[in-house]
Amino acid sequence: MKRICVFCGANTGGSPVYVEVARAAGEHLARAGISVVYGGGGLGLMGAVARGALEVGGDVIGIIPEPLLKFEPPPGFLNDLRIVASMHERKALMVELSDAFIALPGGLGTLDEISEVLTWAQLGLHGKPCGLLNVEGYFDLLMAWLDHANAQRFIRDEHRAMVIVQDDLGTLLKSLHDYRAPDVSPLIDATML
Repeated sequence: MKRICVFCGANTGGSPVYVEVARAAGEHLARAGISVVYGGGGLGLMGAVARGALEVGGDVIGIIPEPLLKFEPPPGFLNDLRIVASMHERKALMVELSDAFIALPGGLGTLDEISEVLTWAQLGLHGKPCGLLNVEGYFDLLMAWLDHANAQRFIRDEHRAMVIVQDDLGTLLKSLHDYRAPDVSPLIDATML
């Protein structure tokens, strides 16, 4: 994997551990020779990821919609900043440029981004791995919901298995590296009708 997209909050969240992990994630990816693709902002966890990577000489590509520039100003030291027209264009470019996706703690934007790339994977629009770095159990309730949706037959087993969750970045990266996309056809299981 040459480029990994990191989805995370534009805020720092309620625990200082989130910022520490975000900065360490950027540094870890850069030291592994992996370029970071992210939302382009300089604040919160997004800014921490970018700074972590850039401080050790990493390559960072920020993608930000023009309307967000006034709310989430990008750091002035990015290798590559791409300004797009909309959130839709941002996500499409992130998918195009990235080999894998990782979500760190964040809010609705982070949930939207990781959900969309997982949906695209479920539909067979890409076969790239998608992971959650479960910092201090942040994604436990999301995982419980996915398990519930799977038990209620809204998410098939192979699609539920596409969501890779680890507590440690090194372990998550290995899991992403070892990932093999499932066969997505047919999308609708006749036994679920």
